[in-house]
Amino acid sequence: MFTHLIPDTQAPVVKADAAKRFLRLLETALADGQFVKLLLSKAVAAAADPAHAAERLTVREVLLRGERQLSFVWRYPTRDITKNQPLTEGLASIKALLGAQFQSAHLHTQSEEVQLAFTRKGRPKLSLSRHALAELPAGALQASGHDKEKQRYLSLSRRFWLDLGLTHEVRGEAQLVPAMSRKWKQINKFIEMFSAAVKAAGLDASSAVHVADFGSGKGYLTFAVHDWLVAEGKQAHVTGVELREDMVKLCAAAAAKHGLQGLNFDQGDVRSYQPAKLDVMIALHACDIATDYAIHLGLRAGASVIMCSPCCHKQIRPQMQLPPLLRPMLQHGIHLGQEAEMVTDSLRALLLEAQGYETQVFEFIALEHTSKNKMILAVKKTGAAAAAQAARRPELLAQIAEIKRFYGLREHCLETLLA
Repeated sequence: MFTHLIPDTQAPVVKADAAKRFLRLLETALADGQFVKLLLSKAVAAAADPAHAAERLTVREVLLRGERQLSFVWRYPTRDITKNQPLTEGLASIKALLGAQFQSAHLHTQSEEVQLAFTRKGRPKLSLSRHALAELPAGALQASGHDKEKQRYLSLSRRFWLDLGLTHEVRGEAQLVPAMSRKWKQINKFIEMFSAAVKAAGLDASSAVHVADFGSGKGYLTFAVHDWLVAEGKQAHVTGVELREDMVKLCAAAAAKHGLQGLNFDQGDVRSYQPAKLDVMIALHACDIATDYAIHLGLRAGASVIMCSPCCHKQIRPQMQLPPLLRPMLQHGIHLGQEAEMVTDSLRALLLEAQGYETQVFEFIALEHTSKNKMILAVKKTGAAAAAQAARRPELLAQIAEIKRFYGLREHCLETLLA
């Protein structure tokens, strides 16, 4: 990718109306769907009002209940505060902040970067630079063997993305909402992993694939999985399971509107939901032992692939009795939390292996803005590989017992469910 910048041929603008020009460029970027983000920094010395103590402010565009809004993330020394405002109101807020609370503003669009800085005397100075990619003639990337765009497993042209707020129409064409560009990459990364797991499990040879996505939320992954399976020529039977009724209704309406056969959404809980048939079980960011219930459901249903992104590890930490050797390291709360997380997910991986699955635990790009980006991926072994794995079962169970003994653990939810 081209990462350097080509400066504008004009010198930096130093005019009284530089701030007005900056605001016009911001408004134009929003109107044309080119806006990426706005960063306000170099805060003026904190005033008596606590709201004026923020160190910096990041502004992105979001879609809430079908309405475009600006999301303001205020960065304080010890916390972040997020507030959303409609576009008109948000632009007015930004105008009031420029030069008054923040002395520097950095506007990122898809084609250029604009820097507004105020001097000590309060004079605004405007600088523009264009991305090198914007300077290339049309079709240049396609003609070159270098700097090719990474493979995308999905197409933004699918109309259902409009209903989910991932894209919007610009001059009659569906385009990615700038604020959703990161999520779009994450969705494609997940489908890349999903496709590899389907192949590893031998499901690529099946004419039909049954998938359940627990905690499906707004349905980005559920729609993506269905779309990819259909594109691969499969009979896709994909169900999103979600507790929130409003999300279920939104996704079900979008699926019905676009006639997506084999895509359904049910209101339900992973602890009680019973799928008729299951080849792939997905549960991302299932809180605490909900991950264990999801894994157990996949095991009971005989799923060939289990994909989990654990979250909120609460069960193991209170049980842990720290071995003397580790006490100096784990006396700090953050280290103890990380250790409890590692132990919890290591036991889950070993229990999956004891059930005949090849299991990997690795870092994954989070589908939400969170540090919880670990993925447990398990693929069921077959044939001779399954027999060899079964022979290791006593060894794996002994390892689990030894880890529990070492940390003084009384119970692990998944082990209890399997018992």
